[in-house]
Amino acid sequence: MRFSLPLPRRSRHPLIRALSLVIGLVVVGVLMVFGLMVAGVLLVGGGLVFALRQWSRSRTARPAARTTHKPEVIEGEFVVLHQTRHAAR
Repeated sequence: MRFSLPLPRRSRHPLIRALSLVIGLVVVGVLMVFGLMVAGVLLVGGGLVFALRQWSRSRTARPAARTTHKPEVIEGEFVVLHQTRHAAR
């Protein structure tokens, strides 16, 4: 079964066609300006949050440097699973 909508009829009057083109361009322009404003707010806000974190991190007392470095090790138990059957694809 194929679902199809009827094609919208385009107006033949040239003034209506030009007006619909101008309205479409205005709507696209408004959406682009709104998107750029949102992107600018996010960029400035992210920069301020980053600067605040760096400033607060530099103000806190830093612990003394460790002389010996201990690597972080994840300990655990491991079990080998033997697969006797192949999974159906």
